[in-house]
Amino acid sequence: MIHLEANFVQFKEDLLPKDGNKALLTFPFLHIYWTDCCDTEVYKSSVKEDMMRWQNSLRVHGSADWVIVVVETSDAKKKNKTNILPRSSIVDKIRNDFCNKQNDRCVVLSDPLKDSSRSQESWCSFLLKLRTLLLMSFTKNLGRFEDDMRTLREKRTQPGWSFCEYFMVQEELAFVFEMLQQFEDALVQYDELDALFTQYVLNFGAGDGANWLGSFCAPVRSWNGLLLRRPIDMEKRDGIQRGEASLLDLRSYLFSRQCTLLIFLQRPWEVTQRALELLHNCVQELRLLEVSVLEGALDCWVFLSCLEVLHRIEGCCDQAQLAANCSHTVGLWAYATDKLKSLGDLCGLVSEKGPTSEDLNRTVDLLAGLGDERPETVNSLQSPYKKLKEALSSVEAFERHYLELSHAAMEMYRAIGRMRSARLVGKSLAEFYMRKGEPERAEGFLQEALKSYVTEGWSLPVTHTRKQIAECQKLLGRTEDYLQTSALLAGDVNLTDEERKHFCQEILTFASKSGEGKGQKVTLSMNAFAQLTQLEFRPSTATVHSGATLQVELSLRCLMPVAIRLEQLAASVHFSLEQAGTHGRSKGAQRQTHPGTVHFSQASASGGPPTSSAAGPSLDLDEIQDRSPSDNSLNSTGMVCKNTHLIMRRRDSSSSPDTPNCVSPAPVAMDDGAQMLKVQDVTLEPGNNKVLFTAPSGDPGTYTLRQVCATVGQVQFVLPHMYPLVQYEVYSQEPQLTVEPLTEPLLAGLPQRVKFTLLTGHYAVKKGDALQLSNTDTMPILPSSSCSAAILNTAAELVGESVLSIQSSEKVTSISLPPTPPYHTLEFQLEVLCVIPSGPDRPANERLTNGEVRHRPRSYSHPDTPMTVIDQRISIDCPWSIYSTILALTFYVPFKTKHSLLSAGNRKYIQVCLQNVSDINFQLGNQQLTEKQHGTSLELLSLNTKAQQQVCSKQCVFSLWEVRWNADLPSCLQCVFSASFSPVNENMSAFKPYHYEFQLERVTTVYSLRAEILPAFGEKDCHSGTLCGLEVSITRLTEPGEGELGEEGKAETDTVRTTKLMYEVADSSSNWAVCGKSSGMVSMPLSANATHRVQIEVMPLFAGYLPFPKIKVFKYLPHTAAPAIQPDPDSCVENDTLSLLDKTLDDQGDTASIRSRGSVHSLGSGEQQQKGLPMPRLEPFSPGQVFNHSQGRQVLVLPATDDHILEVNAT
Repeated sequence: MIHLEANFVQFKEDLLPKDGNKALLTFPFLHIYWTDCCDTEVYKSSVKEDMMRWQNSLRVHGSADWVIVVVETSDAKKKNKTNILPRSSIVDKIRNDFCNKQNDRCVVLSDPLKDSSRSQESWCSFLLKLRTLLLMSFTKNLGRFEDDMRTLREKRTQPGWSFCEYFMVQEELAFVFEMLQQFEDALVQYDELDALFTQYVLNFGAGDGANWLGSFCAPVRSWNGLLLRRPIDMEKRDGIQRGEASLLDLRSYLFSRQCTLLIFLQRPWEVTQRALELLHNCVQELRLLEVSVLEGALDCWVFLSCLEVLHRIEGCCDQAQLAANCSHTVGLWAYATDKLKSLGDLCGLVSEKGPTSEDLNRTVDLLAGLGDERPETVNSLQSPYKKLKEALSSVEAFERHYLELSHAAMEMYRAIGRMRSARLVGKSLAEFYMRKGEPERAEGFLQEALKSYVTEGWSLPVTHTRKQIAECQKLLGRTEDYLQTSALLAGDVNLTDEERKHFCQEILTFASKSGEGKGQKVTLSMNAFAQLTQLEFRPSTATVHSGATLQVELSLRCLMPVAIRLEQLAASVHFSLEQAGTHGRSKGAQRQTHPGTVHFSQASASGGPPTSSAAGPSLDLDEIQDRSPSDNSLNSTGMVCKNTHLIMRRRDSSSSPDTPNCVSPAPVAMDDGAQMLKVQDVTLEPGNNKVLFTAPSGDPGTYTLRQVCATVGQVQFVLPHMYPLVQYEVYSQEPQLTVEPLTEPLLAGLPQRVKFTLLTGHYAVKKGDALQLSNTDTMPILPSSSCSAAILNTAAELVGESVLSIQSSEKVTSISLPPTPPYHTLEFQLEVLCVIPSGPDRPANERLTNGEVRHRPRSYSHPDTPMTVIDQRISIDCPWSIYSTILALTFYVPFKTKHSLLSAGNRKYIQVCLQNVSDINFQLGNQQLTEKQHGTSLELLSLNTKAQQQVCSKQCVFSLWEVRWNADLPSCLQCVFSASFSPVNENMSAFKPYHYEFQLERVTTVYSLRAEILPAFGEKDCHSGTLCGLEVSITRLTEPGEGELGEEGKAETDTVRTTKLMYEVADSSSNWAVCGKSSGMVSMPLSANATHRVQIEVMPLFAGYLPFPKIKVFKYLPHTAAPAIQPDPDSCVENDTLSLLDKTLDDQGDTASIRSRGSVHSLGSGEQQQKGLPMPRLEPFSPGQVFNHSQGRQVLVLPATDDHILEVNAT
């Protein structure tokens, strides 16, 4: 919303704008000619001429914005009324004479003094026209003014251009915007002037100076600060207009105008931000322009300006707003405090002796430059002028004001969480106390500042602050703290060599004092004296046996600038039995390993964990990529910090007292350990040094190095603890005997070499000591003509070799051991043979020589290998123990063997399949199949043509024998398959035997099964989709045996014995559809050549040569029959799947129809089974008892005659 104020003044030709007049506020925007003439004659004689002169004057001065107002009253009309009406009125004449093209420039105001509707209407019309014309004129002239101002700014590179003149022009525009209440636009004008002037100053500093800047380079005579209590400081504005203003005057006036507008905009906190920038920029601009300023004058100006801004903000905000927004004002408080301290140093108000005469003269000069106090602050008791004058008047007043400002700034910084800035103010306050001779009050502030610097890793401020702390501690007589700080400074590379040597000499001077009257030495932290860089054990395993020599080489980096002679360098050792290497641990697999060389980083050399480092955690960066989802092209890439929560977190707490940059090291003490590593009279040169210790290794256990202590006279430098953990182990090991294969895996049936390893431990093998190995039948130890043993030391170096004496008897193998020292290794090899078990027979347990029960090997299948696993155990009696040592070896059988019984009518064949499941190729020979019990009338005729053949890895060899007999075939056959084998390319002597025993039950063919498929009546061949007949003939071939007679029941007549069989016709390949019943019961007489036939209707579903449907026959056992003998578990032939019977077959006989084709279940419902009632069941015949003559037969099926699509099933 635009608010335009207009003033009406009487027309004078002197008020018309002339060339070069750029005053916009006093510009006549609209000229108004008022007339109440109602007489034509008067108009012609005088009024018209007066109007013409008025317009000519406007035209000469270029004013085209005017309006003529004709005031008409009813009284005047009545007075001049004639009998004859005039042709035209006065208004028409004026419009014709002056407003031919601008009729709206003539306005009639009727009866302005009367309260009538006509009068009000004329007033409204007049005011509307006046507002419109005034805004049009204002807009036009404002735009013309801006164009002229822009043109003037573009001429700034021309000679003679003046910034002050341009300043007044643009400020006129700002005044206009302020008058219109457009404060934001007005502020923009001043900001543009500020930026333009700043750019010229920067160019001047770069060597490109403007001529008009010379007026701002005049020496500063007045430094009375900012004046923000006046809307416009006319005194400074006049100085700018005359070109006599200094740089401070221009900046002060410009900021006062910006401050006024920001207050109007209700943005007081921006005033404080701009004020702080202004004060810092003015100081730099004065230096760039090389303006002569009295020493301390600029500090006075800054101090007064800071307080003036703060008082101006306090005047427009309440206390709650000030407290909530102290983050905006605290910078001014701190800046004012700093400048007041500078003035105190300059005027001698901080020293212990007080100001000198020279200081007093300087104070008078500074106060003279302040001038008289401004009328706006005369009545204020806390004005900046009075505060500065009072602070410079006496030492006590200065201290009071300085402490007040310092504590106010610190409290504000703490309130907003800026602890770093608060400690910086505190450090300045500490310097003030040091100048005043009060070190006890300064030390606390210095320690707080040092804590902040150490946490954030500022090395130079740390060094400077430590020097101040050392001075405080020396003045306060705190010897131990002073020596610790001196040690830190002596090792600080930021100091010069002279300074470092000075602090080092302070320590050496104290250390060289005699200890008279002193009960204990001064203990300091070693981190300031030297840093532990590396620790190396010899031997590098950091593990030795009891009594062995262990050396520790310690690498130290001395931080002192000169060589230091140590009376003693010691390291305390903590002994623990918790992790001692005792009681028979293996050589290195189970014993805890310790690093042979330990490196210490600078952050962790003091023993603290890495997180205690002053520098904080390192950056964990990761790459991120933004790719297009359409073509996967890379759009952008960047990096992200994944541990921002660790990097950016506030680390305000003090670091570990053991870190190199510790603030105030905690008191440390040397543990009084029972065992120590000590070296006397050591000289540490500046830089890297190495010291060699001999570590104690008497008692077995774990030794931990905890502390390091360096003694220099009365001073001890102690490293409280080491990080990472440094340990070495001393072990006392029991003798251990282990056995391991030389090749993997160990194969059963072949000679295999194994290695015996004896770790003597603390036992010394004497002459005559021997190992007693119990012999077993399943794994004999093969004799060897020469067997040597190797003796190795702890470093696995060969120290001796001896030939073993091996003596074998029936039950024991004795191995004489050569003499071997303690903690040595004795290694030798033996050849063993694991016998492959041939069958399931398990002989009775036997006793070993020591009375223990012999453990027979157990063979089982391993889930990770197809080979059968055999676990063998060796019992060994050792001379160092009264107990036997049991060692285990795992062997793998390289073969898997299975057998099957094949039938062709009454002829029987036995097939043996031998599979090589190992990764080695073998030669197989002498394959034989014999009967386990000789004397029978059987003959096993071999059908194998090759005497020897190769069995490759993962391959099989099949062998076949025909069984022939003279009398009756026995019901059970016990056979033994034997062969000899050896790896390929071995000689004949390397062949080893292999046996496989198995048993065949019920091998006689009992039933013969034949099937025929008959086409439909009148057809020669079968057709698809047409019913055919399936005739099944079951014939018994043998007379019943004794066992069979006991199992079967009787028929209806007691003279003929029968057995019940169940048949089932099923077609798993879906070539046939069984119509009607697919299964049933038959009663077979128990006599030879008894035959039973069954007719079944089937339908072929496809054309072609179709295989016969599958026909199964089962033995039906009534519920009174005892369970049949389970089939041979060694058989490799699977039993056929049995079908369900939904009802009791005894009640159904041959009419039962089996429609389910699921798995085998007992007959009857589940409810009856739960009650435990005896149920009838089906039992399959053993392989070979039923011979199907039709198995593998096919029948020709023709397609139907009306089919257009021929479907042929080819098998």
